[in-house]
Amino acid sequence: MAPGVPGRPVQRLENPPGVQPQPGAEPGRPVPPNMAPGVPGRPVQPPAPPPGADAPPPPPGAQPGQPPGGGLGARGAFNTPGQPGYVPGGFRTDDDVRDYDQVRRDRREFSEGGRTYYREPGRIIVRDRDGYLIRHDENERFRDLDPRGFRSERRGADFYSFIDRPGGEQIVTVTDDDGRMLRRYRRFRDGREVVIIDNSTAGPPRPIYDDVVVLPPPDIRIPRDRYVVEYEQADEGAVYEALTAPPVVAVDRRYTLDQVRYSPDLRARMRSVDIDTITFDTASFTVTPDQAARLSVIAAAINRAIRANPQEVFLIEGYTDAVGSDIDNLSLSDRRAQSVATVLTQQFQVPPENLTTQGYGEQSLKVNTQGASRENRRVTVRRITPLLQQGTAQGAPPPR
Repeated sequence: MAPGVPGRPVQRLENPPGVQPQPGAEPGRPVPPNMAPGVPGRPVQPPAPPPGADAPPPPPGAQPGQPPGGGLGARGAFNTPGQPGYVPGGFRTDDDVRDYDQVRRDRREFSEGGRTYYREPGRIIVRDRDGYLIRHDENERFRDLDPRGFRSERRGADFYSFIDRPGGEQIVTVTDDDGRMLRRYRRFRDGREVVIIDNSTAGPPRPIYDDVVVLPPPDIRIPRDRYVVEYEQADEGAVYEALTAPPVVAVDRRYTLDQVRYSPDLRARMRSVDIDTITFDTASFTVTPDQAARLSVIAAAINRAIRANPQEVFLIEGYTDAVGSDIDNLSLSDRRAQSVATVLTQQFQVPPENLTTQGYGEQSLKVNTQGASRENRRVTVRRITPLLQQGTAQGAPPPR
């Protein structure tokens, strides 16, 4: 079930109790698409802290105050001194986070408005009812991919970030102070702009737990192996078909990116590709070089789809096994999704603006076990363009 949906029990951590997690090496610093591919991976870093040291208290001087906009997603600094749960150096990228133990050490917990929040470098997690939701800084992956070419500026209440391309083309991402994407568009040299993602709503920004859309599960009438394609057994044709197919049931309106991210029955309206050739070490979000090489087929299919429609959007979903805490699993899976998206760009030139990522922890276990399972530490790729753009040609209003 989706985090934030009543009835989902609180789970555990991806390493067995009392067993120290394997230290994970971070992905190597990505490079711009026009440069030689980098190789993911780094040496193993220091060991985990002792039990009970996972979530240090907020630093001295952190004062209670308005969390991001009175709830995740609204106005308010993403990680500013004086804000609840401030993480010093919290805008460090995953290239600076050397292993997952460091993420735990940097995590800060705070409570506001009857809800519990956890802030860590580049991410914030909210506990809603008996589940959790995570949001990451949308610019983190772009800063990593091109640290010299990335730039941003504030315009009014929003941040505009820019990546320049040869020929005068520019990718613009608009976020609020919380790191939440509002829009992403491609601007051409002649001034034309093509929207890739519009995550705006008809009203003011709202907390992420209000973006869970409850829908009936779709009635799947195609073979299971075409609905969820097993990557290791599929050729490029089958992968391409799954990543360009229409929804399995009709979609009546467009949804925001956040609604797609946090609503499992909405995402289930699109086919997916389960990348079972990439499985992660326990407590690691590193894509090893040999596994990265296996992404060539899905990268070719994505690039082919984007050439046919430059507005395509693909969601990279990260998952963990069922061993461990919800918070750790959610954070770890979110970083796994981002690592795969980074490899797709740095090694296979998949345009980063056409990708978005989200972690789901131990949801959707591939192998139904509460024990350690490498098969469950994986990523899934799903085309979400029809969910974001359905009805826009007819002038459909933004969702409320």
